[in-house]
Amino acid sequence: MTPRERDYQLMMSALAEAARRRDTELDGAEQAYQDSAAQAAGELARAEGEAAAADRWAGAAAAQVLDVDREAARLWDQLRRARGMRVRALGELPEPAAVEALPRVALQRAPEPGGDAAAQPPRQSARTLLARAAERIDDTVRPAVRDPLPRWALALLPVAGALVAGATGLLAAGLVTFGGTAVPGGVVVRALGWLAFLLAPSAGVPVAAAYAHRHGHRLEIGGIGLTLLGGMVAAALLSLTFASAN
Repeated sequence: MTPRERDYQLMMSALAEAARRRDTELDGAEQAYQDSAAQAAGELARAEGEAAAADRWAGAAAAQVLDVDREAARLWDQLRRARGMRVRALGELPEPAAVEALPRVALQRAPEPGGDAAAQPPRQSARTLLARAAERIDDTVRPAVRDPLPRWALALLPVAGALVAGATGLLAAGLVTFGGTAVPGGVVVRALGWLAFLLAPSAGVPVAAAYAHRHGHRLEIGGIGLTLLGGMVAAALLSLTFASAN
């Protein structure tokens, strides 16, 4: 082999090596481009998903704000109608506080990754707080309905009415008798005695009503009638007794 042929062979080998390195680098660059494009597409898809989630979160937050505002206005109006509330002192519905001055508890979010969920203080939503306020306002505006007296208590109402009426009648008789003596203001004392006689049959009704209210019941029209019946019987017996004595 001549030197020229050997040099030509060496040049061809170097050219083939350069072409192989070029092909290898082109393949690496193409693979890197494809990997970068796939990674960019993945990042873009994730960013679009996060943007869509943020839009949904913002829409839910706006809807919740509107619902909370409407519920707060309804509760404020209901509170203005509550018994014992002065409308002028209560005023109009106050404006909401600035967002910068409030903790970020508008919506419940998942705990941060790696954070201790048990260590985080429990947070209550605005709906929970408004529901609790609504229960308290309902108790004020519309008191709880009381159950009527049991049947065994109804049987005791005539006796209670008779006892209270009898005690009131005896007090009235004492006032009338005492007013008949020569004491200053005797006419007034006798007038009070006769007034007590008139009120004696119904004197047991407020006592029975107070007893029922204290034990969580209500005195219905039937119970009032039974109490009045016992009081009228007792008053009639007292009147007959005093009449026969005189």
